[in-house]
Amino acid sequence: MNIVFRLFFAKFIPLAALVLAAVLVPATPARAAEDVAAVGRKAPAWKLKDLDGKEVGSEQFKGKVLVVDFWATWCVPCIGEIPGYIDLEKKYGADGLAIVGISVDQKSPAAVKKFAQTKGVNYTIVMADENVSDAFGGIEAIPTTFLIGRDGRIVHRKKGAMSHEAYEELVVEALKGK
Repeated sequence: MNIVFRLFFAKFIPLAALVLAAVLVPATPARAAEDVAAVGRKAPAWKLKDLDGKEVGSEQFKGKVLVVDFWATWCVPCIGEIPGYIDLEKKYGADGLAIVGISVDQKSPAAVKKFAQTKGVNYTIVMADENVSDAFGGIEAIPTTFLIGRDGRIVHRKKGAMSHEAYEELVVEALKGK
């Protein structure tokens, strides 16, 4: 019985906390909570597996403006931001924008891939691990999104959802090097 309780607390309590955090972090029309402390820091290097098991790393995006979005298939605000990221990838991919969704799901990569296909995701999705979450300073709520400039420094960090229009303004500023 003891092992059952340990498994429950190890697996389900952190998941419940993430769900609760996602629900409690309000989506604002203009801007989500911004973490000013992260701004200006060099973004951490990382390597993760994509949904086909291929390694994807931060080095592949050197010189690009990079959106790194920690999300999950069960997170309503995360799902709400997907169409905006699809649009940004279409509009600005040729200008040097790249988007990477880091799934914190406990589901298999195949399940996340099926979800991404049904949503029409056109950007890179990788599966998170604790090392990457920790390297970014810990992920307290999802979505948590980092906007990284061409120089590899964090331009903006948000916790929670943000309107597509407001986030697009930040992306355009980053693409211009502001």
